[in-house]
Amino acid sequence: MAAVRGRCLVAGHARGRLAWAPLGLSFWGGVDPASGRVIDRHHPLHGLELAGRILAIPSGRGSCTGSAVLLELLLAGRGPAALVLAEPDEILSLGAIVAEELFGCSLPVVSLGAEAFAALAERDEIAVADGWVGAPEDPFPATPVDTPHELQLSATDRAKLAGAEGQAVQAAMKILVRMAQLQGARELLDITQAHIDGCIYTGPASLAFAQRLVAWGGRVRVPTSLNAVSVDQRRWREQGVDPALGEPASALSEAYVALGCRPTFTCAPYLLDSAPTLGEQVVWAESNAVVFANSVLGARTQKYADFLDICTALTGRAPRAGCHLDSGRRAAKVFRVSMPAGHDDAFYPLLGYWIGLRSPTRIPAVLGLEHAQPSRDDLKAFGAAFATTSAAPLFHLVGVTPEAPTLAAVAAPELEVEDIELADLRRAWAELDSATSREVQLVALGNPHFSAEECQRLAELCRGRYKHPGVALVITLGRDVREAAGRNGSLAELEAFGAQLVGDTCWCMLGEPLVPPQALTLLTNSGKFAHYGPGLTGRELRFAGLAACVEAACTGLAPAGPPAWLASADLSR
Repeated sequence: MAAVRGRCLVAGHARGRLAWAPLGLSFWGGVDPASGRVIDRHHPLHGLELAGRILAIPSGRGSCTGSAVLLELLLAGRGPAALVLAEPDEILSLGAIVAEELFGCSLPVVSLGAEAFAALAERDEIAVADGWVGAPEDPFPATPVDTPHELQLSATDRAKLAGAEGQAVQAAMKILVRMAQLQGARELLDITQAHIDGCIYTGPASLAFAQRLVAWGGRVRVPTSLNAVSVDQRRWREQGVDPALGEPASALSEAYVALGCRPTFTCAPYLLDSAPTLGEQVVWAESNAVVFANSVLGARTQKYADFLDICTALTGRAPRAGCHLDSGRRAAKVFRVSMPAGHDDAFYPLLGYWIGLRSPTRIPAVLGLEHAQPSRDDLKAFGAAFATTSAAPLFHLVGVTPEAPTLAAVAAPELEVEDIELADLRRAWAELDSATSREVQLVALGNPHFSAEECQRLAELCRGRYKHPGVALVITLGRDVREAAGRNGSLAELEAFGAQLVGDTCWCMLGEPLVPPQALTLLTNSGKFAHYGPGLTGRELRFAGLAACVEAACTGLAPAGPPAWLASADLSR
C-alpha cells in the first residue's frame, strides 16, 4: 500500500500487526485494563489482546472513562502500539496525551478519514509515523508533524500555563491547551460547574494521576460534583468487597474530595438540585450524563473524557468548541419512529440503543415522539442506551427536547430521513437480551442511578408481593435519591420486599460479592448495563421492562421472549 497521510492527533512511531474492525470500541467496558483483552461481546475483536497491536477502529464510543483505561494499559505495558482511526476521537487521544504529559510515555494516534481507513482492512502489518500510515517496508516522506493552530489565550490563561497558580493548574492547562488545539478551538471559555467521571478506579494509574494533583496543591475553581465511584464508600467493607479494590478505590474518591469536589457520587447528576439550566456552559463527563445535560436540560457541554474533566475544573476554563457552540449542536442525521401500540418502558432504551448504532458519531434528530410525552426517566433510559453505542454527545427529540420545537430548528432541510421499524427494535432486543437461560439469580436495576420516581414506581410494583429466595434484587442510586426515597416511604417498601440498595457506585463497576458468585444469569431494564454487563461481570444478561423485572424477582424466571408489542416484528425485512 502507498503511504497515506492522515491527521496526526498524537505524534509518534510504531509498527506491528494490525487489529482492524469496522465498529467503534469503548475502552471502558470493552477492554480489560488488567489484561488488554477486548471484553465487549458485541464487538468483532472480542477476545483479542491488544498489547503490541496497531488498533484500527473508526472511532471510540460509549464511556468517557476510555481515556483512563488507555492510560492504565500504557503504563502497564499492555496497550496497543498505535491507534489508527477513521475520525478523530478525543477520549482516546486524551489518554495518550495524559500519559505523555504526566508520565513520559505515549502512543501515536492518527485519523485517516473513512476511505483510507477502510482500505486497511486487508492489511496484516502496518507502520505509523507522525501521521503517516503505510506498509512497514515502505519509506515515509520526511514531513514535519502537524503544527497546531494558534490558540488565543487570555493573560490569566497564560499565567496559569506558566505556573503562576501552582503546578497542578499548570499541568491541567498544558493538557487543556493540547485538547483545545486538537478540537480546533480558537479560545477558551468560562464554565459554571463540572461533573467528574475520573473518580472511577480503573487501576493504579488513575489513582497516581489524582494523587499527583493533590500533592501539587490542586483545588477546583467551580462547583464540582463527583460521578459514581467503584465502591459504596460507606458500606464496602460490610458488603464484603475485597480490600484490594476497596482501599485504592476509596483513596481515589478521597483524592478528588481533597481537590474540592462534592462527594455526590452519582452517575445521574441531573437529579441533583445543582443541575444546570438551558444554555449554561458546563463541563460534564460520564456518557449518559453528558447527553442528558445537552439534550434534555439544554445545557452546553462536550463529551469530556476522564482527566480532562478535572483539568477544566481546576482551571475553570474549557475549549470553545463542539457542543459549546450553536454550530456544534446541529443534527446531522434524522430518524422517524412510530410509537408501537401497547409499548412498555423497554421501548426507550431499545430506541436509544438502535439510534446509537445507526448514528455512531453524528448528532441525531428524532421525529415521531411529539405526542408521546416521555418522562424524565424515559429520557434517561433512552440517553444512556444511546450513549452506549454512539460517540455523539447530543440528541434532539423533535417536539420534546428544548432546542428542537421543530425539525427545522436543529437540522438542515436536505437531510435524508431514516425510518425505524419495529423489526429494528426487535434486533436491538436480540442484542441486549443475549442469554439463553430463563432462570435468573440477580435482577440489576439503577444504571444510570435510580430516581426517586423510579423508586416509587418499583415500590408500587413490589407492594404485596414477595421476592423469590433464590433471586437477589440490587438497586444502585445516589445519596440524595436514597434520602428522598426514605422520606416518601418507598425505601422501606423496597427493603421489605427484599431489595438491596447500594449507594455511591453503579453497575458498570460492581462485581462479586454484590454480584453473587452463584449468579449465572442477570436481568436488567438498562440498555447500558445489558450491553456492558456480559464483559464486565462474566455473566449472561437478559433484558426486560421494569414490571417484567419485578415478576422475575418473584418467580426466578425471565420472560420467555420479547414483550407482546415487540413479538410480532417481522425480522425478514
